[in-house]
Amino acid sequence: MLVDPSSIDLSTRTLRFLSGQLTARRQEIGTRWRRLPLARQALLALAHLRCGETYAQLAAGFGIGIATVYRYIREAIEVLAALAPPLAEVMKTIRTKAFAILDGTLLPIDRIAADTPYYSGEHERHGMSVQVLTDPVGRLLWVSPALPGSTRDLTAARQHGIIDALAAAGVKCWADKAYQGAGRPVRVPFRGRRLKRWKRRHNTTHAKIRCVGEQAMATLKGWRLLRKLRCSTNRITNIVKAVLVLHHASV
Repeated sequence: MLVDPSSIDLSTRTLRFLSGQLTARRQEIGTRWRRLPLARQALLALAHLRCGETYAQLAAGFGIGIATVYRYIREAIEVLAALAPPLAEVMKTIRTKAFAILDGTLLPIDRIAADTPYYSGEHERHGMSVQVLTDPVGRLLWVSPALPGSTRDLTAARQHGIIDALAAAGVKCWADKAYQGAGRPVRVPFRGRRLKRWKRRHNTTHAKIRCVGEQAMATLKGWRLLRKLRCSTNRITNIVKAVLVLHHASV
């Protein structure tokens, strides 16, 4: 069972950061006693988010009940999610970059075929869709709230205000064909099979720039809980926000 911090591939800085946030939370609500000390609660939450350990596994490993595990993890996620930067704040950082990279990804969930809104025809599976903004070297800057997997990337980007924010900031953004029609701030490759030579060269250059953003996707999926979410879809946005905050705290 997971009880050793060395089992989690995160720095001790991340553990100290989360412990500090939980300390502030306990002081705020006036908690006097818990089954686990702060460092152990932080470790519990990190084991769930980073390693994808189930409530039952964590309950056995930490010697507490499953209901207690649920409460501790939910508390940690809510504390972290409250620290996630809004898009307007992230745009201040993006303005200092040469350009940004926009992409969408699907976070798989355990839903049945009847749950049509969560089914992505592109990925042929159920999930929740999130939009990801990265800098020119692939560093993860921002992740959007989660929407049902059937939501198209362009629709999601508009709904989250990403297109308008990029236009207002005057920031160039590279994206794939899914964002065709987004407008001037978003640069996409040419579509079609029989393209002129200069268009093919443009697409090749565009792909080389955009593929750097895959590093951020790998960073996001490095949190193994996001590879298969088994919780309520209403909690996924907070989980994604918590992961983003922990990622920034660890770099």
